[in-house]
Amino acid sequence: MAILNSIAGFEKDMAEWRRHLHQYPELGRECYKTAEYVTERLKEFGISEIHSGYASSGLVAIIEGKAPGGTIGLRADMDALPIKENTGLSYSSKNEGVMHACGHDGHTAMLLGAARYLAETRNFSGRVALIFQLMRKLLVVRKQWLKKVL
Repeated sequence: MAILNSIAGFEKDMAEWRRHLHQYPELGRECYKTAEYVTERLKEFGISEIHSGYASSGLVAIIEGKAPGGTIGLRADMDALPIKENTGLSYSSKNEGVMHACGHDGHTAMLLGAARYLAETRNFSGRVALIFQLMRKLLVVRKQWLKKVL
């Protein structure tokens, strides 16, 4: 229950991250501002090993646990869709004709929440690779990331 209580404490921040990402969606391989925003958050959490520039704007960050061990990966997509948003939400897309209608803003915010918890506690063995990718269909790119970082 302690893990759930800790992460529940991030609820306000996670909602803020998701809404920010929702307001500034980017398409395909051109997620540079999104990657910059994610990198800023990761650094705030004390994560220093951040690899950028995969498939143009993807990221991989590594968190070391308290003891040696294997590596696991947690992944989220960052790219949006070419759709005009007509929701009327206070945090609607500010990028005309581009929207996070696919939930990637939520996925990215959730992975940031996991990153924060893992970086604060480091209560695990091995390493966690946080993979912030774009265009999930680019399997070749995924393999490129994994070979280079892991």
